[in-house]
Parts: sequence; C-alpha cells; structure tokens
Amino acid sequence: MLMPHPAELRRLLEEYETAATNEPADATGEPGPRTRDLAYTLCVSTGTRDVRGALEAARRQLAAALEPVPVPGGTPAGPAPEPAPGAIPVGVAD
Repeated sequence: MLMPHPAELRRLLEEYETAATNEPADATGEPGPRTRDLAYTLCVSTGTRDVRGALEAARRQLAAALEPVPVPGGTPAGPAPEPAPGAIPVGVAD
C-alpha cells in the first residue's frame, strides 16, 4: 500500500482540523465542502472509509514516522528528514 509522506499527511490533518472547526455547515447541517473534500482525501490517503478512522490512522502514521528507524547491524537512523526548503513535495513516501 502506498503511504503518504509524513509532511503531506500532517498538512492534510491540520487543514482538516482547521476546516472542521472554522467552516460553517451547509444548509442541511452537514460539514462544508472543504471539510468534506479534506475528509475524503484523508480517507484515500490512509486507506480508510470514514473520517474518524482516517484521523486515527493519520495520527498513528505520523507517530510512527517519528520513531527511530532500525538499521541492521547499526544504530537507529532516526526519523525521516523533512524535505529541503523549495523542494517539490511528491506526497507519497517510497
């Protein structure tokens, strides 16, 4: 399964939380269009079917990205580095 890059996932999570808090509901009381779009993108990015599961999966993936990466026969490499300023984000980790 493809995994979103931690920086991209963090951005999506932050945008969703901001939209869910600040965007007014639509006429039927449902979340606004930006919140729905971000919820969908989070679901696709995390391989889940509902926004609650997507939020849990995103937080779990971000926590795992901060854990040191074991190196066979060596010491932990640490978390993946952030992209260099001006780098073009791909959005998916290898």
